[in-house]
Amino acid sequence: MSFQKPKGTQDLLPGVVEKWQYIEDRARDICRRFNYKEIRTPVFEHTELFQRGVGETTDIVEKEMYTFLDKGDRSMSLRPEGTAGVVRAYVENKLYGDPDLAKLYYIGPMFRYEQPQAGRYRQFHQFGVEAFGSADPAIDAEVIAMGYLFFQELGLKDVRVEINSVGTPAIRAAFRVRLREFFAPVKEKLCKDCQSRYDRNPLRILDCKVDQAYGEGAPSILEELDEACSAHFASVQRHLADMGIAFAVNPRLVRGLDYYTHTAFEYKASGIGAIDTISGGGRYNGLVADIGGNDQPGVGFGIGLERVLLILEAQGVELPAFRPLDVYMIGLGEAAEAEVTKQLFQLRKAGLIAEKDYQGRKMKTQLKAADRLKAVHVAILGDEELARGEITLKTMATGEQRAVPLARLAEELLAARNDRN
Repeated sequence: MSFQKPKGTQDLLPGVVEKWQYIEDRARDICRRFNYKEIRTPVFEHTELFQRGVGETTDIVEKEMYTFLDKGDRSMSLRPEGTAGVVRAYVENKLYGDPDLAKLYYIGPMFRYEQPQAGRYRQFHQFGVEAFGSADPAIDAEVIAMGYLFFQELGLKDVRVEINSVGTPAIRAAFRVRLREFFAPVKEKLCKDCQSRYDRNPLRILDCKVDQAYGEGAPSILEELDEACSAHFASVQRHLADMGIAFAVNPRLVRGLDYYTHTAFEYKASGIGAIDTISGGGRYNGLVADIGGNDQPGVGFGIGLERVLLILEAQGVELPAFRPLDVYMIGLGEAAEAEVTKQLFQLRKAGLIAEKDYQGRKMKTQLKAADRLKAVHVAILGDEELARGEITLKTMATGEQRAVPLARLAEELLAARNDRN
């Protein structure tokens, strides 16, 4: 019997996974510079956490969660997004007791049962950040700028930032009444999902890709903002302008999660057809209280790494796939082979990337293997060289060969690496 991976998942094989590692390294580096610390939460949580945190009227909770009963008959769900679990950890571990802002980031797999398509899988991976403890618009701008800089440093082209304010729960309640009045004449023409949203959460109709035409001329939530919300949104815009980050105000941007308040934002880039949204985020001032903690304001984003990789590829941006071998070692003779095994460990211990043959192949075949592995050097040791305490070091790019003392092999290879860098 043969097995295949589940639908909507993928195997990340050598040659590809190195690109993932590169992106993850860039994410961790930018988080260090912005002073965000890593947090790792469980892959599954109690289902109620996502019902309360993400929102019962969202597509995620209604249709897409992987939910199961454990052996204690408790309802559990694989995490469909990162924020709710991070908020739960923030509350449970009393991180709000720290006098400083809690600035956290995560990188890991998420799970949603949806139709697989380009850049979208049932198991996917997110890089996200969350900042708790400040209502200052400057932290909204910091989070937006952080994501923008991440995309820039990856080499992504033509990244656009769109922002909106979704106000407070009270403002949205009044705005929902206006939206229902606006969409009432075309309610029966809306898609099935939006007909359901009409009563429960008509803001989501604005976000629907199917019913865009019916939303033309819809009222803007920006018209409903009170003085405090307007001032907050204006301040976010000033901070972004001061940072030199171009943005556009999109009053129809509401995002697909119910917990957002005030600022909502998305990053867009071309490369994967009509759907140009790479990722997004926003502020969620009531979420900590909804999940059982003393209310603290929060803001964050989530970036799907599969989609980022797809757009990078579509735009022709080359990522480092792997680091070449510093040296491939070949032993000729029993004593030389034993010494190569010993030397190999010492080279690796010194921080070099080194390899040898373990299949008893002829020297010509080993040289071909070194070439496939893109080894910078091949070190060849025979019994005669071993007796002299030397080894032949060949530079693959030029074919140049020279004898170097065995005792100085690591030193020579490290110096060569420094010269390349």
